[in-house]
Amino acid sequence: MTWRATLVTLFPDMFPGPLGTSLAGRALDSGSWALDTVNPRDFATDKHRSVDDTPFGGGPGMVLRPDVLAAAIAKAAPDGDARPKLLMTPRGTPLTQERVRALASGPGAIVVCGRFEAVDERVISACGLEEISVGDVVLSGGEPAALLVLDACIRLLPGVMGHDGSGEDESFERNLLEYPHFTKPQDWQGRAVPEVLTSGDHKAIRAWRKLEALKATRARRPDLFSKYVTSLTAGVDKPPKTE
Repeated sequence: MTWRATLVTLFPDMFPGPLGTSLAGRALDSGSWALDTVNPRDFATDKHRSVDDTPFGGGPGMVLRPDVLAAAIAKAAPDGDARPKLLMTPRGTPLTQERVRALASGPGAIVVCGRFEAVDERVISACGLEEISVGDVVLSGGEPAALLVLDACIRLLPGVMGHDGSGEDESFERNLLEYPHFTKPQDWQGRAVPEVLTSGDHKAIRAWRKLEALKATRARRPDLFSKYVTSLTAGVDKPPKTE
């Protein structure tokens, strides 16, 4: 079954954008995933094709109208469509690799790209939108965030990365950051590749990579390191000392 993404966006020309190149682009051409867009402006009811209005209670900016946006979402997700409906917003639940894997294993996603100051709050509950954040930043609209979400999902689809095990040791798998990587030349600007990586001892290499992943995670993401330690089963996969 083809993984299908539908974007609700005022700027459909932004897609597929970078998703039309490299691995995602080849996967799109081969039919591993599909993309379509719905423009809320097509559901405006006045001669100016207005999609926003001033906020009740005053304040800066404009708010996307609930009637117009809901009509666009209904077009993107007709009755019976089982795909999750995501709203890209900085106040949403932080996106995680675990959520990405869940999305990639499903039929696809409807992604609503907000614009202006906000989306009318009533649309979120009425349409069952899942609010997602890609970081503690504010963007000019949800489109760049949507590209990030789709890219993260598409690369996990079967066959897209070329090898089913390509993502197993990446950052955030098993609550660890990825270990360092090196390639030729073996000595560059006086900086040598760690000897263990040229030793041919695969057991030692695996142990070194595990240790480096633990060290990086503890130093840079103590929150992840805590999750990793908590997830350990007594006597199984004990983390080596990182000092």
